[in-house]
Amino acid sequence: MQFNFAELEAQDRYRLLTNFIGPRPIALVSTLSPEGQNNAAPMSFFNVFSHDPAIVILGIQTRPDGVEKDTVCNIRKSGEFVVNMVDMALAEGMLVCGLGVGPEVDEIALAGLTSLPSSQIAPRRIAESPCAMECRVDRLVDYDRRVIVLGEVLQMHVRRECLDSAGRYVNPETYQPIARLHADNYVTSDRQFEMSSPGLASVYERLAKSGT
Repeated sequence: MQFNFAELEAQDRYRLLTNFIGPRPIALVSTLSPEGQNNAAPMSFFNVFSHDPAIVILGIQTRPDGVEKDTVCNIRKSGEFVVNMVDMALAEGMLVCGLGVGPEVDEIALAGLTSLPSSQIAPRRIAESPCAMECRVDRLVDYDRRVIVLGEVLQMHVRRECLDSAGRYVNPETYQPIARLHADNYVTSDRQFEMSSPGLASVYERLAKSGT
């Protein structure tokens, strides 16, 4: 089948892109309103963008009526946010944080989760998250009904058991984040496997043997 995106409705483009580009990591983004109200919402248009400087990227669309979401409003006003990674223990809480409630509602408390003070920014992090990244806005790119947020990671909080004994690499036995596939389908990273590069010399050797 062929799909000309210039001829597709926006919802059809969304369906195809999110069905085939996955799994997508989930950022449970916590922010703080000017009134000091906690806010948290899951974002699956999220990834790491750069390590030097350390930049993560979010893509946040407006509500169907065109009104900006509380997360965007808070980020615009404060220039700060926390990315809380999501594992199975946090999955249900993440879904609760995604429910449509008013800006006066503390989604972290609504989900039965615990907020903790951040080290360098005002928005609070979520204690139950295996990894939380304190971020300061580097730049905002307004693109039609979506804002692209580039945030510099200032501080990372990692649960100790999620790292190996040297504290350098992830321990796959304990850090198993979930990711979004499509619709209500998610995947967890509990079936990890290693793949080593074959090396260019072995590739050329195999091609020479096959006569290619």
